[in-house]
Amino acid sequence: MNNPNTAPNFRNLAIVAAVMALLSLFYFQNTSAPGREQLPYSAFVTAVDQGEIRSVTIQGQEVVAERSTGERVTTYVPRGADLIAQLQQKGVVIKAEPPPQPSVLGSLLLSLLPFALMIGIVVWLSRRAMGQQGGGGGLMSIGKSKAKLLTEAHGRVTFDDVAGIDE
Repeated sequence: MNNPNTAPNFRNLAIVAAVMALLSLFYFQNTSAPGREQLPYSAFVTAVDQGEIRSVTIQGQEVVAERSTGERVTTYVPRGADLIAQLQQKGVVIKAEPPPQPSVLGSLLLSLLPFALMIGIVVWLSRRAMGQQGGGGGLMSIGKSKAKLLTEAHGRVTFDDVAGIDE
C-alpha cells in the first residue's frame, strides 16, 4: 500500500495550507482587541448621557470608551455625528489618536502573494509535466528530435570497410 505518488500530494497540501494560513492571518486581521464589548452607537450615546463613560480614545471613526466600572467598550461613530460636544458637556476625558495603519510587511506580502502563487503554479505544472513524460526532457522538449546528423567529418563507413569481417 505504500504508493510513492502520495508523498508529493501531502507536501503540496501542506504548502497550500501554509499559504492559506498566512493569507488569512494578514487578510482577516481584527483591529479591535479581544474582550471588548461592541456597543451600538445609540447605546453609547445613552451611556454618555447617563454619565457611565469616564474617558474615550478616538481613532478615526472608532471610539474606545472606558466605563466608570473600568470596562472597555468600542463603537463606530457615523460621519457628521456631533459626539465631541456631547462628550465635553458630560466631562468625559477625550484622547484622539490616528487610525491604525497596516504594517508594511503585511501590505508587501499581500501585494506579492498573487504573483508568487502564479509562479508557484507554473513551476508545479512544469515539474508535473516532466514527471509524466518518462524522462523525456520535460515540457519544453516538444518537437525536438534526438537524432544526430552525420557529416563527412565524423567519417563514413562503406561496404569495403566492413567486407571480410567475421561478424
